[in-house]
Amino acid sequence: MTTPTKTGYAPVNGLELYYEIHGTGKPLILLHGGIAALELFESSLPVFAGSRQVILVHLQAHGRTKDIDRPLRFEFMADDIAALLAHLGIAKADVMGYSLGGGVAMQLAIRHPEVVDRLVVVSEAMKRSGYYPEVIAAFDQMEAMAPQIGANVAQSPLAELYPDVDWVQLFAKMGDLLKRDYDWSEEFAAISSPTMLVFADADAQTPEYIMEAWRLLGGGQRDAGLDGSLRPQAQLAIVPGTTHYNLVATPVVAELVAPFLDAERPQSGSAN
Repeated sequence: MTTPTKTGYAPVNGLELYYEIHGTGKPLILLHGGIAALELFESSLPVFAGSRQVILVHLQAHGRTKDIDRPLRFEFMADDIAALLAHLGIAKADVMGYSLGGGVAMQLAIRHPEVVDRLVVVSEAMKRSGYYPEVIAAFDQMEAMAPQIGANVAQSPLAELYPDVDWVQLFAKMGDLLKRDYDWSEEFAAISSPTMLVFADADAQTPEYIMEAWRLLGGGQRDAGLDGSLRPQAQLAIVPGTTHYNLVATPVVAELVAPFLDAERPQSGSAN
């Protein structure tokens, strides 16, 4: 990881939300997946921080952000990020979220569209049924398995990195979140921010879901034409040789995403 230029705790919505800032330039919020925290972006951070102000956040109950008496919900965590941006005096930022963080990023764009410039959703679904049945089955078992799984993680290097996390409680709350049905298709299709979707070629979401999400953003409708002028404004990336669990461990994701973030914003037509 690069050395942060600033670290701190933002008092937002009853939380003391931990954040780090790396580099300078246009703000980019990176939102981690479930259980682990900002170390997930170890390979991506150097690519982004060379030209951007990258803000890494520990979501509720993760890493250095202590839990509060509140369930884990994508909507609540999205509100936390909007409040963090206000705390930092940032009017608008690009946002990239992976897995759990991808759900938070989508809800941020849905609930607080005014603060999101470009949106990147990595390996996350806008609806629960987008996952393979075995993944949904694992979600359904997580809360009941929390004592066993949490005890195992408490003996892992991750627990050494974050000794104050209550791992049993975190897995229980994650299980409570992930067992709930949701479908944001209508709100997702209406997102006004230019959007990029990134998936592994062997991801936790089905190919049918990936194409459904892509079509909701205007993709997969027709040939783009010789000059590409008829392609959608949204972008889709499928990273070969990866899975849901190692996708962001490679710098390829950041190398694919960076040109999308740097591209000139469309002046007319669909924002997606």
